[in-house]
Amino acid sequence: MTTTITVISDTHCQRWEDIHPTIKEEIMLSDISIHCGDIIKQSVVDGFLEAAQKAILVHGNSDPVDLRKSLPYVQSIQVEDVLIGITHPAWGGPEFPPSELFKDFNVKPDLILFGHTHQPLQETIDGTLFVNPGQGYASFMVDGTLASITINGTEIKSEIRTIQNT
Repeated sequence: MTTTITVISDTHCQRWEDIHPTIKEEIMLSDISIHCGDIIKQSVVDGFLEAAQKAILVHGNSDPVDLRKSLPYVQSIQVEDVLIGITHPAWGGPEFPPSELFKDFNVKPDLILFGHTHQPLQETIDGTLFVNPGQGYASFMVDGTLASITINGTEIKSEIRTIQNT
């Protein structure tokens, strides 16, 4: 069995309608969709939950108090034989070493998905794959990106994809 996962972060949108159409399509087509925080509005959470077959969300540092109360800061999920940790490390600056994220989890994940820096990243450290999907919108001179992950047993394939402006 193969599980497909779409990972986004840092969408910073006021409405679900503002989310890029490519992201919405990927969310609908994936087995699991994950948002790594900085969602900003409940309407975006609602749209994400409605569009996804299975949705996992964590809150970020830019999310208002009501979202911080309704969404966890960190989550761990098991997908096939892979333990996935999900977080939005608001304590980290743009250059923090991803290995610092191990402290957010009681058990060392096989895959850590995180946001906050707006910088796409795929890096394996101490046997754990770290993936930051980047920012879920295009801004001046910075592309919007998402991560597309496939899990088959213990095998993890990850790709950062650029979102084309429409």
